[in-house]
Amino acid sequence: MARIWAEGCYTGHLTDWPLQHLGVVLDIVRHSDDAAGFQVLPRRWVVERSFAWLLRSRRLVRDYERRTDTSEGVILWSMTTLMSRRLAAQRQQPPAPARAA
Repeated sequence: MARIWAEGCYTGHLTDWPLQHLGVVLDIVRHSDDAAGFQVLPRRWVVERSFAWLLRSRRLVRDYERRTDTSEGVILWSMTTLMSRRLAAQRQQPPAPARAA
């Protein structure tokens, strides 16, 4: 991971911390001051899509965990399940017919 996108409320001293301690760049996605109503923000859909994938796991719909390491484990389990299902679906596709040479 080399870049993190965050909302405009995460400005201030937090913008320097990821670069200093994690070596990743924090980009703040801001709302336009002159925009009225709903406006699609760039790269915001990536975060929203990732949250939607995580919330497909029933245990992550509510925050039941008291310890962060348990919560992290459930997130890793959820993403492992998602990726293994995708890989299994790719393997079930019939192979392409062999070409006669």
